[in-house]
Amino acid sequence: MRVRQVCPNGPRAAADGVVVPLVPQAMAQSAAEAVAAGATRIHVRPKTPCGRDSVSPRMVAAAVDAIRARVDVPVGAPTGARAEPDPAVRLDRVRHWEVLPGFASVGRHEPGAEQPAAALLDLGAGVEAGIRSGTDGAARFATWPLGPKVLRVPAKVTDRYPQTAEQSARGLPTGLGDAHGRPVLLRGEEGGARPVLRPAGRLGLAARIRLEDTPSLPDGQQRALSNAQLVAVVLREHTGDRRP
Repeated sequence: MRVRQVCPNGPRAAADGVVVPLVPQAMAQSAAEAVAAGATRIHVRPKTPCGRDSVSPRMVAAAVDAIRARVDVPVGAPTGARAEPDPAVRLDRVRHWEVLPGFASVGRHEPGAEQPAAALLDLGAGVEAGIRSGTDGAARFATWPLGPKVLRVPAKVTDRYPQTAEQSARGLPTGLGDAHGRPVLLRGEEGGARPVLRPAGRLGLAARIRLEDTPSLPDGQQRALSNAQLVAVVLREHTGDRRP
């Protein structure tokens, strides 16, 4: 795996048995620990005080600034419907970001994804064009005029079954064709999160692992206590990296 991207937080909560940072300083601490464990890029989900995902300029600025104060790696944020379902409101908030992340993700399968992507490029931020298996995201990306301008294509395998996720992962990059020549990043979720890392390594693709994808360690029984622990264990399993 050439790139290890980690998300300090996500939709999980304490009820899932994991520690999910909700405030900027906690996000920054988690990010710093993950980078020390081997992560090379941070994808953070800015949160409101009540813990909901947000694309508010104020929330994005607070999260990005806090993390940049602790780590010297690229920091990105999402612009998806989970944070703001209304495409018009989402676009307006993105246009008013005063602190730009190094990159921001848009979901090609989501309605209204084109406008935030164009706005981000105009503002000077990088764009990740996310696609998901089981959607028309790959087809949309293949014919998208902005496709050649994105940084990379995070491709999410939604097959959660360990027995079949690896096969599903091999088919997803094929559906992208040449992906406009952009790098592809593979990731999975739940039981399929770690099997997806194997084809990513064999195909020379970037990969991502985080508590949002799976809270389980490779034995399938123990829960990871942090993103740092998850990153470190997965690196040892897939690359032989023995850093403490």
